[in-house]
Amino acid sequence: MSVEERKAAGAAFNSAKERIESALEHRRAELALSKLEARLAEEALDVTLPGRGRGRGGVHPISRTWQRIEEIFGSIGFDVADGPEIETDWYNFTALNNPENHPARSMQDTFYVDMQDSGGLPLLLRTHTSPMQVRYARMHKPPIKVIATGRTYRVDSDATHSPMFHQVEGLWIDEDISFADLKGVYVDFLRRFFESDDLQVRFRPSYFPFTEPSAEIDLQFASGPLKGRWLELSGAGQVHPQVVRNFGLDPERYIGFAFGSGLERLTMLRYGIDDLRLFFDGDLRFLRQFS
Repeated sequence: MSVEERKAAGAAFNSAKERIESALEHRRAELALSKLEARLAEEALDVTLPGRGRGRGGVHPISRTWQRIEEIFGSIGFDVADGPEIETDWYNFTALNNPENHPARSMQDTFYVDMQDSGGLPLLLRTHTSPMQVRYARMHKPPIKVIATGRTYRVDSDATHSPMFHQVEGLWIDEDISFADLKGVYVDFLRRFFESDDLQVRFRPSYFPFTEPSAEIDLQFASGPLKGRWLELSGAGQVHPQVVRNFGLDPERYIGFAFGSGLERLTMLRYGIDDLRLFFDGDLRFLRQFS
């Protein structure tokens, strides 16, 4: 084609291209509008209906117990300690008078981590919050008044046990803290926690490597669905002299008590829950009761 012919043909091609692009855009707009109209017809809203508020969450029942315990003990001068959930063998067992191969260790079979501490001993998920008592006592001078709350781990799983559960452990060390102080503090705690003086509490002789003498603390309700039943609630006792030494203190001068209670057990009794697994199922029908 000559130069003049090419100019005329190019103009015609450009005009045709513009018409085709315009037709395509027009058709795209028609299809989009048709799709939007179909969707609006399918998802029609009645704007006259009252609005739907966003769902409100609530504090988990175990967290409620956790907060309540810290408030009660904080009101009588106890500090709150927190520490690692992956613990060393020494802090979790040996410092608490549970040396290697001690038969009491079998009661706390736990989850070990495929790592070792600086001394070549295995690391593990803590089986109780007692290691924090040791850590706290080694960092503070008497008088020592502290509770340690947090998650703990053991190889258990049924209606009343979970592989992961929560504990509160208390420690009071000074020059003249007796078993009578333990009884007074813990009984007062129970009455304030359950908001009732209508409770019977007994201290039943028991054995724990880290206390001597040791006791199981049982609770009996005088009324309600649990009336007349004794329920084990806590382990407690005078801190063993060897444990006091592991605190870095002289057991001839310092003495005190310790106790440990499960937060799940306290929560179940306070709210009348009969299966511990409900706490971890995430069932909104259960959790909404505490919102």
